[in-house]
Amino acid sequence: MKMNLAKQICPTTTMGKIENGALIVDVRKREEVANVTFDVPNYINIPIDELEERFNELPKDKEIVMVCLSGERSLKTTYFLMNNGYENVFNMDGGIIKWASKNFPTKGNVESILNQSSCDCSSSNCC
Repeated sequence: MKMNLAKQICPTTTMGKIENGALIVDVRKREEVANVTFDVPNYINIPIDELEERFNELPKDKEIVMVCLSGERSLKTTYFLMNNGYENVFNMDGGIIKWASKNFPTKGNVESILNQSSCDCSSSNCC
């Protein structure tokens, strides 16, 4: 069986999809989202550790863009959804760090994430 690769898109492409009604699914922890988040319509936060129980909340008839801090966790969840029958699912490469660096709409303490040049996986904010 051939494994399909996840469709990776950049923040600019994501913005275009948002304008066309795509759903943004942020898989970061609630504390991360409380610190800084996307300021866009059609946004939902389902932390990665809840996705397995909650993915049925997501529509299969809409484009879905998975997002996180840097694009690592959201890539895993993109594959999870693909394996569960979702066809119009994308991973936003670079996460909210790249999104915020392009001055796209955010709410919260943007500086706190822009100072994270790379992921420190020994911390609780692991990508």
